Amino acid sequence: MSRIFLTLSSFATLALCIAFVLGLNVDDPKLAAEASAVDQHILFGLGGMLFATLVHAIVFTYFMGTGRWLEETSKAYQLPVDFHEENRKLKFNLLLRITACLLLLIMTGALGGAADPASRLTFAETFGSSDANLHLAGAVVTILFNLQTSFVQFRSIERNGEIIEEVLGEVQRIRTEKGLPV
Repeated sequence: MSRIFLTLSSFATLALCIAFVLGLNVDDPKLAAEASAVDQHILFGLGGMLFATLVHAIVFTYFMGTGRWLEETSKAYQLPVDFHEENRKLKFNLLLRITACLLLLIMTGALGGAADPASRLTFAETFGSSDANLHLAGAVVTILFNLQTSFVQFRSIERNGEIIEEVLGEVQRIRTEKGLPV
């Protein structure tokens, strides 16, 4: 799972970074000549946002599925609850991070919408900075937090894999002791 996650997470981060760079290259979105650059920025931004959301959802689904498996296997083989409890801690630690990432992605998109000159929505007066600068700051925070969360997700996936291997070892030991096929 960790190799699959690394690939998916890398693509999501790459799309977000491409959107970031494309956004930096937009000088004046009011000019017709800049329309293509703005369109590319928006498309990569939405694509990166959706793909990052998908990756986070896959990770959480993985932890839900393995948690259920660990719970049922622990009950069936009368294993200590430590395995399942550690999986739950990993999952709930990630839940807060994933939720924060999703909120940051949505916030950055909303700030980008406000930065559009055709939009009547503005946050500039509320926060005392231009909508474009707010969008830029939001994008930086979002990308950095997504990177940090991806690192934590990767470490959690690795640890969860170790827990699963430990449980499989215990199951194999128990089945061997009872003369059951392994």
